[in-house]
Amino acid sequence: MINTSLSLQHIVRKSTLSQNAPLLIMMHGYGSDENDLFSFSSELPEELFIISVRAPYPMHPYGNAWYAINFDEDQGKWNDNEQATESRDLIAKFIDEAVDEYPVDKNNVTLLGFSQGTILSYAVALTYPEKVKNIVALSGYINKDILPKDMDKKDYSHLDFYCSHGSVDQVIPVAWARQIAPFLNNLNIKHKYSEFPVGHGVAPQNFFEFKDWLSTRT
Repeated sequence: MINTSLSLQHIVRKSTLSQNAPLLIMMHGYGSDENDLFSFSSELPEELFIISVRAPYPMHPYGNAWYAINFDEDQGKWNDNEQATESRDLIAKFIDEAVDEYPVDKNNVTLLGFSQGTILSYAVALTYPEKVKNIVALSGYINKDILPKDMDKKDYSHLDFYCSHGSVDQVIPVAWARQIAPFLNNLNIKHKYSEFPVGHGVAPQNFFEFKDWLSTRT
């Protein structure tokens, strides 16, 4: 059942733990909704408290977006970075609300994103590293235009990223994803990067790999 009590509408799968559960927040891609990634939840560790959120901008005839995309513009101009920055900050606010509302461990928060949700996951983690611990970043890239200017002053030492991409992704070119590992290396951030022979989606072997990665960190 959709929960509307916090700043982002969301659905929940409760943990088997009654308190201090590791929290996993799922963020869907452009044109989708909270039910998309939530389909993974039944296969993920039972101790996880899972929240799947709905992006704030409704699309027509269906679906939602974290920010508008103008596909007719040149690269670098098509993202509405103002909306993206607002969504980045809204997710950070939602994390605070969620750890107050639910019986979860505020020091064990994982973000799991797909596509546009991944782009926001990177931005939240790199802007508000104190709010998150692990990031599962599926089929996205790092949008430097929505990152903070003072990254050299932030402490990223506790962060851990799992990043994956389809080698024949027709929506977000794999060349963009291949820039992620060098970028994170420059910040001395722990990460794993994997590619799978698929398009813009999550292959079964991709799911099992990030599930195993997550299981050892929550």
